[in-house]
Amino acid sequence: MRLALFSITSSLHKEVPLSPSEEQFIKDIQARLNDSFIDCGNDFSRYDSSNRNIIYIRTGGTEGIFKTLDIKGDITLLTSGKSNSLAASMEILAWLNSQGRKGTILHGSPEEIASAINNGTSTCPITTDKFFRPLEGIDFGGERIGVIGHPSDWLIASDVDYAEARRLLGLEIVDIPMEDLLSRLKGYDGDMKSFGGSVAIYEALKEMVRDWGLSGLTIRCFDLLDTVHNTGCLALARLNAEGIPSSCEGDIPMLISMMIAKRRTGSSGFQCSLSGIEGDNLLFAHCTVPLDMLDSYEYDTHFESGKGTAIKGKIKLGDALIYRVSPKLDCEVAIPASIIRNMDEPMLCRTQILVNAQGATGYFLNHPLANHHLILGPFYNR
Repeated sequence: MRLALFSITSSLHKEVPLSPSEEQFIKDIQARLNDSFIDCGNDFSRYDSSNRNIIYIRTGGTEGIFKTLDIKGDITLLTSGKSNSLAASMEILAWLNSQGRKGTILHGSPEEIASAINNGTSTCPITTDKFFRPLEGIDFGGERIGVIGHPSDWLIASDVDYAEARRLLGLEIVDIPMEDLLSRLKGYDGDMKSFGGSVAIYEALKEMVRDWGLSGLTIRCFDLLDTVHNTGCLALARLNAEGIPSSCEGDIPMLISMMIAKRRTGSSGFQCSLSGIEGDNLLFAHCTVPLDMLDSYEYDTHFESGKGTAIKGKIKLGDALIYRVSPKLDCEVAIPASIIRNMDEPMLCRTQILVNAQGATGYFLNHPLANHHLILGPFYNR
């Protein structure tokens, strides 16, 4: 077997075709290849029998699945511009790098991807680490942040050592059972699936901030889809706007990034995933965004599930900063950028922005710290 195409799909995403060979994206790549794909689906028992393996990360939520695979050697990840495919690939690549392993992300047009496969190259040249710098000068003096539930299973590159957070940043991280939130929601006598249910989640989280003495929080929000059939999108949008840094999916490094940004600038930040790259233009998206960053917004449903109350916002345009701290809390990435357009693409999370960041593509495709990044808006350097 020569050019083998393996694929990983999350059950969270119902909109993808049953087989990669049915996708126009794959058909367009196939038509431009010197060789042809052998579609192996998710049968990784065939992985060692091929000379060239490509793993198509079809959707978000696949990172934990990848981590369970017993495959060796350098990894080539193929991504599309939809369904959080690129974001998941970045988290996987960050995890591979943390394990001392090498990987490559193929992302771009079918022509660019086919050319890279034909020539055995990357779709983006390796770049220097010019956006990295040491994380210094931050002491939170014992402030507490809460982790409600646990980090989502797909955040495989985002573990934080609680003791190190205390030693390096003076930050206390407190684990809070999800049952604490769910027990508070039992007192709501309306329909938990409704907008009123979304507000009830906000009010319960606000109570928990008070009762646990928190300066910020993160929540394993996808668990709410099965328990109360709603999401935390609206709640986190309001909490961040009120000055309480709040991240979703149990992403602790992202919450710490928010805390640092708030300390330095007094500003909220947009936790988002990178969904597409074209030159120096980067398309970011997520279903929650701080309301104080917006010129206007409307309500929609959560992208992956069609449930709850997501925020479809129009973010203020202008100078920005793409920011993230490392899980080891020893360095940070800070990328000067500009928010140039609000977008409305199908098959992506609800709030979407096009960001221009000169020379940043190599960081995202070769050595990202993780999936989620924080976008600080026009007033970030205040």
